[in-house]
Amino acid sequence: MQTAKNQLHSSGELRVVKTPAPKCVSVVIPVYNGACTIGPLVEELVDKNPGYDLEIVLVNDASKDGSENACLSLCRRHPQNVTFVNLAKNSGEHNAVMAGLNHARGQWCVIMDDDRQNPPQEAFRLAAEAIRGGYDIVFSRYAEKKHHPARNLFSKMANASARKLMRLPEGLYLSSFKCLSRFTVDHIKAYKGPFPYIDGLALRATDNISTLQTMHEPSRKGKSCYTVEKLFRLWAVITVNFSITPLRIASLLGIFFSLIGAVGAASTVVEKILNPSLPVGWPSLIVALFVLSGVQLLILGVVGEYLGQLLLTANGTPQYVVREVVRGAKEGEDEE
Repeated sequence: MQTAKNQLHSSGELRVVKTPAPKCVSVVIPVYNGACTIGPLVEELVDKNPGYDLEIVLVNDASKDGSENACLSLCRRHPQNVTFVNLAKNSGEHNAVMAGLNHARGQWCVIMDDDRQNPPQEAFRLAAEAIRGGYDIVFSRYAEKKHHPARNLFSKMANASARKLMRLPEGLYLSSFKCLSRFTVDHIKAYKGPFPYIDGLALRATDNISTLQTMHEPSRKGKSCYTVEKLFRLWAVITVNFSITPLRIASLLGIFFSLIGAVGAASTVVEKILNPSLPVGWPSLIVALFVLSGVQLLILGVVGEYLGQLLLTANGTPQYVVREVVRGAKEGEDEE
């Protein structure tokens, strides 16, 4: 989109010169119990905007505090910048981000958390890097992460799993703070299953990727919203929903222990023939039963996880349920 501007030529002739319109950047922020942090974050984003056509999409993931009212207040204060998506039930961070991406209109979309660990100016640096290099994805990376040690440990596990299962390039760190091009966002939005993993969906669309070192500050929310259950659930989605490697591992385990069983059975027969008085080994039998039963249950669990996700997808389990969308009116548009 371009804007026209009249200029007087040196010859005295009046001519129209077209100048590029500001780049449209959407900042998608999933909000969960962020009533104390979301206001200052949005105000900083608006104040420090270097000149982009800025849209801020706030997605309230059924918070239990006053986040809904805080987001509505921001909508009224900045009607040309803030869009509010209110979810009817808690869906999880990645599902909330999917809701935000489906309502974002920018040419580039920055995804950031509501805890103010990522300074607003860093969001604009990510957008500038994506625009400058024409990248589809720009991940942030940190010299020092200020997460809780348990969160850092899980991040390492998730990155290791993603690197092995999705064959990521060495050295690429997956971060929730990133910038996506419109091309990438449109491909992510095409996924309709109930178990989205934003990084996995983005990496399926493109390998035109860059990283940018950004600042990382301590969380202003205090206690992390990530519980062990939520972290494990996300790890299961990464592992099962974006790779069939666990099924192959289960098959290899089955083959491996079948071979061990065959060798053990053959050696037992030979030993019994050579020494008929040899007593039957009760301890070895119990150990074998425990090992084989454990492997069988493990394999059944992996297969069950795949079947469970297929069942929920086939049943039409929604990614999220939107209660309302409050979108401020930009110039020349009707308010929704």
